[in-house]
Amino acid sequence: MRKILKGVGIALLAVVCVAILGILALTVTEFEPAAVETVSVEARAEKTLAPGQSLKLVTWNVGYGGLGAASDFFMDGGSGVRSADKATVEKYLSGIGEFLAAEQADLALLQEVDESSTRSFGIDERGRLLAAMPEASCAFAKNFSVPFVPYPVPPIGKVQSGLFTLSRYAVDSAERIALPCPFSWPVRIANLKRCLLASYLPVEGTDRQLVLVNLHLEAYDSGEGKIAQARQLSEFIGAEYAKGNWVIAGGDFNQVFPGSLDEYPIFTPENWLPGVFDAEALPEGFSCAFDLATPTCRLLNMPYDAAAAQHYVIDGFLISPNVRLERVETVGLGFADSDHNPVRLEVVLE
Repeated sequence: MRKILKGVGIALLAVVCVAILGILALTVTEFEPAAVETVSVEARAEKTLAPGQSLKLVTWNVGYGGLGAASDFFMDGGSGVRSADKATVEKYLSGIGEFLAAEQADLALLQEVDESSTRSFGIDERGRLLAAMPEASCAFAKNFSVPFVPYPVPPIGKVQSGLFTLSRYAVDSAERIALPCPFSWPVRIANLKRCLLASYLPVEGTDRQLVLVNLHLEAYDSGEGKIAQARQLSEFIGAEYAKGNWVIAGGDFNQVFPGSLDEYPIFTPENWLPGVFDAEALPEGFSCAFDLATPTCRLLNMPYDAAAAQHYVIDGFLISPNVRLERVETVGLGFADSDHNPVRLEVVLE
């Protein structure tokens, strides 16, 4: 019995030591971006925007090519960690790329794009998605950079992921703007570091710019993080408009837009709950652009079943007063290749 107890004690000590070393390693290698960082722009597009320009945009959280119709996810009440095998990730990415190529949007705001992650089998998703818009300029900002996420069992592993913006119009520059992180140590060290990816597009005949903001706000916090991040977003877009710029912000807000709970009421409160976006807190004159006719997101507590799924409208756009809304539409793809549907926006720069 003593030998057994001794063996158990040694095993437990070894586990504790490994855990401590792992936490120390993650602490030392923690991704700690500055408040504002310049992001490199791969310049391909040469044509320049003009006042009165009509624009077609699309925003889409592509779920790192791993969260299509056959997938579920443990954080949403499902069981999947690596929610698809490599062949399925390839299939989802092909579907996403085909949509982007056919859509021919002027500007694309994509979220959850992996560079080299265990969950997406090391596939360079940036390169794969750029191939769908090969003539576009592009910028990428990391918001999830961890050498090894140690939970759950089996663990998530290495993650390198972020926001990816593509533009068929010239881009002067781009910045990564850090958002408040609601998590404390040690949870913080293996978690996302949310940000805005702001791209600055010149507008000919003026000294002003179109400020295009790609965003993915907090998901799995208590709610305070979403509120703080939405507040900083509002301050940023208000400041840019005050300079005389045109401003369009789009992405995954992880917050339901006004009226969406009437269309898609919550019937799974035991699982993930979105925040509620406060449109009244936007800078004066700004408006939300979203579509209630089709849900933009579904809960990943099980593989997709349209009749049984919990749906949300959490993806859309914010536009400044000098951007005229022509049309906004959620493209119903049945969540075939992602747990989100893309949202299409048509506007005019006034």
